[in-house]
Amino acid sequence: MNLVKKRKVKNIIALSVSVFAAIIGLFWLVFILSSVLVKGISSINLSLFLNDPAPPGIPGGGLRCAFVGQAIITVIATVIGVPIGIFGGTFLAEYGRNKKYTAVISSLADMMTSFPSIVVGVFVYTIMVRPMGHFNGYAGAVALAIIMIPIIVRTTEETLKLIPWEVREAAFALGAPYYKVIKDIVYRSAITGLFTGILLAVARVAVETAPLLFTSFNNSFLTLNPNQPMPSLTVTIYQYAMGPYKEWHKLAWGASFVIVLFVLVLSILGRWIISKRYGSE
Repeated sequence: MNLVKKRKVKNIIALSVSVFAAIIGLFWLVFILSSVLVKGISSINLSLFLNDPAPPGIPGGGLRCAFVGQAIITVIATVIGVPIGIFGGTFLAEYGRNKKYTAVISSLADMMTSFPSIVVGVFVYTIMVRPMGHFNGYAGAVALAIIMIPIIVRTTEETLKLIPWEVREAAFALGAPYYKVIKDIVYRSAITGLFTGILLAVARVAVETAPLLFTSFNNSFLTLNPNQPMPSLTVTIYQYAMGPYKEWHKLAWGASFVIVLFVLVLSILGRWIISKRYGSE
């Protein structure tokens, strides 16, 4: 009886600590999101999206160049990182199954997901920016792609491993080659997990600042040429938040709200499309 009471006491203590930790985490999450919502939504207007930055200390202006630059850099990074990440995860899950090097590569990918992003920025600065002689959007996109790849590799690998091997054997029995089994059966069965991994990677790089400081740098003017220093929303938020002008702070809050809203809408839209197309959640 005493043993049962001790177990109940330990269970109550563990449950209480877990609930307390969850409440603390939720409190700060709600606090941060509510702060961005309250202070950011009041800064949302058409000029934020349609106008370029005004000179320092002068009211007005917007962040059109930063929105456009962020979109260009993120799209290029996605085009580079997603195929490499998916093919890499597919190789580990399908062709590298039960191989010793697979565990090594997976461990390295796990390490890369927690690697300081500023180190990636310095690395790309060394191999791209210095040889090219100037900051540019391509270097920023490569830095973000390097951050995306290990996230997509790991999510792809783990998602494909969840598909029962018997599904593949059934397709093999019908004479389907391996690449078609992967393309038409495995990928289709794992589409939700694959898409979730891509969303996680895009959401991760969409809020990165440090790598872009060393690669694309920033620009106060609108440019569509990635071979030049490109403005980005995250670097602009950093610079404006550190600036002495209230108008800059207001624009920074508005841009932060847009980023949070973008990630939320992207997640909801992606799941809706998958549900409609494949009948899964």
